[in-house]
Amino acid sequence: MSHVTGVLVVDAPASALNNAGADEEARTDNAVAVKSIRTPEGRFPYVSAQAVRFWLRTALAQTAGWTSSPVFRETKVAYTDAEPTLYSEDDLFGYMRAASKSKDTAKAEKRKEIAGKSTPVDEEVGEVTRVSPFRVGTMVATAPVRITADFGTMARAEGDPVPHEHQFYRGHLKAPLGIDLTCAGTFFSSKRVGYKNIDSNRVESAKKAGATSLKVRGFDAWRLPLETRSARVGALVRAIGKLEGGAKQTLHLTDTAPSVLVLGVLKHGNQPFLRLFEEGDSGLTVFREDVLEEALRVFKDDLQSDLYIGWAKGFLDSERRKLDALVADAARTHGRTIHVGHPREMAEAFAKALESKAAETWFE
Repeated sequence: MSHVTGVLVVDAPASALNNAGADEEARTDNAVAVKSIRTPEGRFPYVSAQAVRFWLRTALAQTAGWTSSPVFRETKVAYTDAEPTLYSEDDLFGYMRAASKSKDTAKAEKRKEIAGKSTPVDEEVGEVTRVSPFRVGTMVATAPVRITADFGTMARAEGDPVPHEHQFYRGHLKAPLGIDLTCAGTFFSSKRVGYKNIDSNRVESAKKAGATSLKVRGFDAWRLPLETRSARVGALVRAIGKLEGGAKQTLHLTDTAPSVLVLGVLKHGNQPFLRLFEEGDSGLTVFREDVLEEALRVFKDDLQSDLYIGWAKGFLDSERRKLDALVADAARTHGRTIHVGHPREMAEAFAKALESKAAETWFE
């Protein structure tokens, strides 16, 4: 049982990457607030995990070899096809789809229409669900910030200008991430809640794709060929290195590709690198080399891969020098090689490591 574990840091110099809607405390009626966490120390802007996952889904939809799942809607209920054999997105991002029991005529007609376009759910099973093998935390500022209110007007219309207001901030946003490699491309067929990934209809699809039947964590499952599984995970890792998205980009253009990206494979889903970047005494983001040294020591027997650290030049250069001093001694002291380069380069290198023959045991 192995997990990709890591952390990413995004530099937001003047940004409003995820908004909360109307600002109830604003002095004007037309005002938009950023999402933030209020604490005794101050306000921490954040980007929801759902937003980050949406950015990745959007980017992956344009990636060769990746298959996005179609979305269907019944009035107020929406779901994907929930077919992880056919769709990479359903495999790594999870799903929930249940057979509707409503007897409403209009809804029945809509279900009939959807049934002709999608993979039906076996009525005996009733529903298929899948916990996402890909996990990402809320992207939160490393330190509290003073959120700024910016005023603007729509002045091109006749009459008085129409004022509007929105918030933005400056900070570094950090999020943990992980991928359950055991579950990637592995679909449980148990009737236990949370383990009903596939029904009889989807088992047939898995068989056609070359999936094999086996026991995983004590439950019946079907597993796709390793080449397919590793290619899907590799595509996701590459997309993380190119992360792109965010609100208010027309006014606050922000490069949301990680300025720092740390990636490795552990025997479990813990996050030992989450505290590598924290608020320093001056309120600025600092790199905690002591945290990295402790993680390499404590998790020495659990870390199965080399450690890949992407750090873009120009971002906290003085802090990066701490890493450079540690890297040279890491292999001798801790028995692990640390690769350092640009975040996109490290995402590519790590993806290739996941797709290599040597990574086969990580997916067991």
